Amino acid sequence: MTDPNTMTEPIDGTRFNTGSFAPIAVATRSGLDESLHLGAGLVRNGLGGVEARIGSVDTIVYPRSSLKPLQADAMVAAGLDLPVDLLAVACGSHSGEAMHLDAARRTLETVGLTEADLQNTPARPYGLAACENARRAGIEPSALQQNCSGKHAAMLATCKINDWPIEHYLAAEHPLQQAITEHIAELIGAAITEIGVDGCGAPTQAFSLRGLADAFAAIALADGPVARAMHAHPELVGGTGRDITTWMQAVPGLIAKEGAAGVMAAALPDGRAVAYKISDGSDAARQAVMPKAMNLLGVGRDTIQRVVAETRVPVMGHGREVGQLSPLRWLASD
Repeated sequence: MTDPNTMTEPIDGTRFNTGSFAPIAVATRSGLDESLHLGAGLVRNGLGGVEARIGSVDTIVYPRSSLKPLQADAMVAAGLDLPVDLLAVACGSHSGEAMHLDAARRTLETVGLTEADLQNTPARPYGLAACENARRAGIEPSALQQNCSGKHAAMLATCKINDWPIEHYLAAEHPLQQAITEHIAELIGAAITEIGVDGCGAPTQAFSLRGLADAFAAIALADGPVARAMHAHPELVGGTGRDITTWMQAVPGLIAKEGAAGVMAAALPDGRAVAYKISDGSDAARQAVMPKAMNLLGVGRDTIQRVVAETRVPVMGHGREVGQLSPLRWLASD
């Protein structure tokens, strides 16, 4: 007899089914559960097996900015050779602090370009403090301030060293983007069949959460330029006070990258990895699930508690904490 708990039905009007996502986090306000967040994800062991899961590990997602280490790895494979700090900012969604803008500028300068050559979407800094400082100074939104400028500067540098045109470097058919797509397919061990447009204007490849975990594991295991850059400069991958930076500073050897719309991926040097997505795109829920994911990866309790104390997002009411977001149980692998 079929187990009714494993049966799935299509969800009308979407590509998802009832097994795509499962409860992954709950928000409590004043003692009452207020919101239930659904998600999908997996914890991968060092041999590539699935240790724990939630929802469908084969759910196809846009990893969004979780792609950046994969894109950077592809650019290194295409000949990009940057100092370690500049490669770190290429892997990041930076906060727009002075150190980030300087790194993006210097990346462009290595190939004789300037911020005028950037084609990513103009914006004010992603970091709250940096954004407020820019606003007060009357600085208009710019491509350099936008959180993806390090990646775009690296993309332009890769074009220049390969004698590829820079005018349309964001087009999916451009040699740069084709090289990136081919490299990502190698990392995940599957063909890329869907490519969308990310918020910054760059192509964003869609594939499974299993593939995302495998790709992060491959980069961590290789301990090549990308992993070493992220280890050396987590502050350039995120920014001051950012959870992604704090996790990498606290956990030796961890590489981690969040993505818009509730995506998270991380890996350790021995190939253990995690990837998950919050179905409704909640970034607060993404952050709340990370301690559970780190626990499942084997990170020590004291380390997890220390990071949570610095980065947790409380539920607020009238200026005070009245609740919390908590992760829910993942299923052990069959």
